Amino acid sequence: MSIKYKVIQKGQPGVAGGGEKKYYASANTVSEKTLAGLTKDIEKISTVSGADIRAVLYALVDVMQTSLAEGQVVRLGEMGSMRVSISSEGKAKEEEVTPAAIRNAKVVFTPGSDLKKMLATLKYEKM
Repeated sequence: MSIKYKVIQKGQPGVAGGGEKKYYASANTVSEKTLAGLTKDIEKISTVSGADIRAVLYALVDVMQTSLAEGQVVRLGEMGSMRVSISSEGKAKEEEVTPAAIRNAKVVFTPGSDLKKMLATLKYEKM
């Protein structure tokens, strides 16, 4: 198996007119794996029923949402960890940085050791 990529042209960020344009590799997905697909795959390699697998995965999402909303890092062993990151408007004075200055929040995923090993051994194929 290999990761398919296509070549795209990009300009320099922050430069009027795009500046010097260069070509870059961009990963291309070939399909997606749904929760139902994951459930079937896990069911094939374990003694756990599909219904139990789905129940655990849905519960995991619920517990993760609560934990992340409380400011906790969610560590999933060798899979990796997730945490909330925020971005805000810059202000001249510290006291001006209030919740109103926060523009958005996102979940940041950091791969664990097993996923890092997998990433280090990937093969690539141009589309």
